[in-house]
This record gives sequence, C-alpha cells and structure tokens, in this order.
Amino acid sequence: MCAAKAHGRGCMNLRGILALVTGGSDGIGREIALQLQAASADVIVTGRSPDKLQAMAALGFGTIAGDLSTTAGIDAVVGGVVGKPLALLVNNAGIGSDYDLDRLETLESASHCIRTNLDAPVALCTRLLPTLRARPEAAIVNITSGLAIAPRAGSAIYCATKAGLRSYTQAIRHLLKDSNIRVIEALPPVVETNMTAGRGGKKMSAHACAAEIVHGIRTGKSEVNVGMVKMLQLVHSISPALARRIMIRF
Repeated sequence: MCAAKAHGRGCMNLRGILALVTGGSDGIGREIALQLQAASADVIVTGRSPDKLQAMAALGFGTIAGDLSTTAGIDAVVGGVVGKPLALLVNNAGIGSDYDLDRLETLESASHCIRTNLDAPVALCTRLLPTLRARPEAAIVNITSGLAIAPRAGSAIYCATKAGLRSYTQAIRHLLKDSNIRVIEALPPVVETNMTAGRGGKKMSAHACAAEIVHGIRTGKSEVNVGMVKMLQLVHSISPALARRIMIRF
C-alpha cells in the first residue's frame, strides 16, 4: 500500500522520470541508480572518478563529473540538469572524515566532509528547487545515516553532518508540505562500501540497502529506516539516552 495516500499523495511512478543521483558511480548511490534504471527511470549520476563515470555511461546512464565539496563541482551538477525535466533528486554523495580532536591539521578533512555531506545537499536542494517545482510530481531524497539519530564517538564530524542533514530534511519537508515535492530521508546502517572498508562487524550489502530506499521512494514514505536502523529508531523512541549510550561506542 502507498504510504503517501494517507497524505493525499500517490505513490511515485518511476517509469520515464528523470532522476539525479549524486555519488552515483559507486557504493549505495550506484545501486540506487541501477535499481531506478531497472524501474525504467532515466538516471544521471555524478561522481569524481572518470573511470567509474565512464563505466556508468557504458550502462546507459547520463554522467556529470564534479567534486561536490567545491563550488565548481556544484555548478557543474546544476548546469548539467537545469532545463531538463528533473523529477527526482537523490542527495547520496558522502565522505568520512579523518578528524582527530587532538590534531589541528585534521580540520581541513573535517571541513571537506562538511562541505560534501551537508553544504552540497543544501545547495542542490535550493538551486534545483525551481526545476523540481516545474514537474507535476517530484521528490527530494536525502541520504543521512543511523548515526544521525545517535552519534558514534569515532566519527564525530561525519555524525554531525548527517544529524545536520536530518534536521534540514525535516524542516524543508514541512516547508514543502503543500507543494508537488515530497521530501524523503533515508537512514542506512553500516553498509559494505569503500567508505567502510576495514571496519569489522556485520554490514548490509549496498544492493539490499538501495532496494529499501527505492521501495520507500515508490511507496511514498517520508522516512526510510534501513536494516538495523529500524531497531535503533525503536530504541530511540523508548529511550533516547539508551540509544546514545549504545551508539557512542559503536
């Protein structure tokens, strides 16, 4: 059943729509792009690696090269889709940070993470809003993290960016509640990607994670808690303090 019907909106038909997936040449973003394409959407992906973008182009994807931590990269992405019938914006691109509280030299890594994970989605939502408003139906999907609910001490900057993006997403959802644009937040758990390489513990596959996100888009959910994040949300709803104690040393 379509969750959006309760709010007077229908499920999103992906057939024939134009979607933009940032960070769509690798990891979760690549899987989202593949699954949107399998649902008959036209998909443009962004990325920094020429080789990976070339591989995506060979699979029939539109591609835009750009580092979203830079103004030039954001300009390239906006310029690549403005004037096209964009109906779905998936802000997926994200990086970790080597931030160390005791080393001043890691502040640049922290700033790079903030620019990519928080500043870029805000800029793209804002600058592409007129394009999305021009469609009969459109959606913004911001990929945050279970760590946006409760932080992990070893990833202070990453957690801060995702918590910031979560707050921003909730706010603009309210601002756009009477518009043609649905605002969706997807909260993945630890997923098997290049970013998490070397980390132990159980990881969800990027394919399975993307499948839950795409299902959420199609069925009109406003928040997609993926995998073990469902349990974290349940714990947090009962006791936020307990959720924080569990996650801080995760």
